[in-house]
Amino acid sequence: MSSNKNLSKISRLVGSIEIPGDKSISHRAVMFGSMAKGKTEISNFLMGADCLSTVSCFQKMGVEIQVEEKVVTVEGKGIDGLKEPSDILDVGNSGTTTRLMLGILSGTPIHACIIGDESIARRPMSRVTNPLRSMGASIDGRENGQYTPLSIRGGNLKGITYESPVASAQVKSAILLAGLRTNNEKTTVIEPHKSRDHTERMLRAFGVEVHEDETSATVIGGKELTATDIFVPGDISSAAFFLVAGAIVPNSEITLKNVGINPTRTGILDVLKMMGATIEIIQHDGQSFEPIADIIIKTSTLNGTIIGGDLIPKLIDEIPVIALLATQAEGETIIKDASELKVKETNRIDTVVSELTKLGANIKATDDGMIISGRTTLKGNATVSSHGDHRIGMMLAIAACIADEPIQLIDAKAIDVSYPTFFEHLAQLSK
Repeated sequence: MSSNKNLSKISRLVGSIEIPGDKSISHRAVMFGSMAKGKTEISNFLMGADCLSTVSCFQKMGVEIQVEEKVVTVEGKGIDGLKEPSDILDVGNSGTTTRLMLGILSGTPIHACIIGDESIARRPMSRVTNPLRSMGASIDGRENGQYTPLSIRGGNLKGITYESPVASAQVKSAILLAGLRTNNEKTTVIEPHKSRDHTERMLRAFGVEVHEDETSATVIGGKELTATDIFVPGDISSAAFFLVAGAIVPNSEITLKNVGINPTRTGILDVLKMMGATIEIIQHDGQSFEPIADIIIKTSTLNGTIIGGDLIPKLIDEIPVIALLATQAEGETIIKDASELKVKETNRIDTVVSELTKLGANIKATDDGMIISGRTTLKGNATVSSHGDHRIGMMLAIAACIADEPIQLIDAKAIDVSYPTFFEHLAQLSK
């Protein structure tokens, strides 16, 4: 079956949808449940390809994991219950699986080989392998552990204080998870800006104390995780595409239900407000370890803005669709301090600029971001590609909603990585 889609203009988007579970939280829930003692039930789990790669890897290490519709049950035997896999651990397209699993395996006395797809083979791993080696892990791989395939043998680890050159939740999480395996030693990660804190929140939910200040997080080794049930809120990175659609498609009003609004992830909401969007956030009361809200977005008159600094880690995954948003704002929008985009599933600076340019956008790349001049009528009548990147694919599908003429999207199936029901939800809202 062809993975290409022909997409046309939509007159309005109206109604409500429930966004699929958060990808970052779904990954961590499986990993932490596998490390914990006891049964963890994960509801609203994201059944996307990346998260299922995590499930597969831990099953290969002897963890009993049952997968049903939106519910995953993990029978954890503790971190020492992980067994040496007889097969290669294939992470597919998932950078989160790769980097966090390296942290877990660093302190586990087993040997494992990790491989992924062509995209993973291009993504830098030394930002994780180097600090883990300094803690005592034995890691080798292509170009001295810079790229997959990787081979890791865990061992006795020592605590470190690591100043990360990038604000990366994956780097921070890998080091903290390794730090749990030290002998009551302290492990601290210091970042230039605070990255998303799902690991810190979930560790507490599993009974592990984490100390945080403005830009650092610290754990003490030797602590056991205790199984707990996890509800996964809707993924705000997935919600971002419909938030932008609601703002730029005429005569629209969309309600997005049960969206996670972790303050380290809400940069897209900040940008929408900065640009003048008509948006309402109705926060839920409750005891969840992550804050949750319903979000209402309406067609809006938008103005250009400057996006950079400590806002960038809070919206790094949303920048492709923010660039589309900026094409429909009056004036200039500057996105800066976002060089991290170059090492995502694609070089998202170059890919966003090239694909939106095909549609008539006035956009140019810079060394660390892009400059977009609006307001621009997108012309369509073009063939565009996801380049195998789910967020590029969704951004282009939303662009097709306002383009004057139809668009052919190549490799639309890439969207299944994080949002398997994306096109169903788009059709549901289309009036």
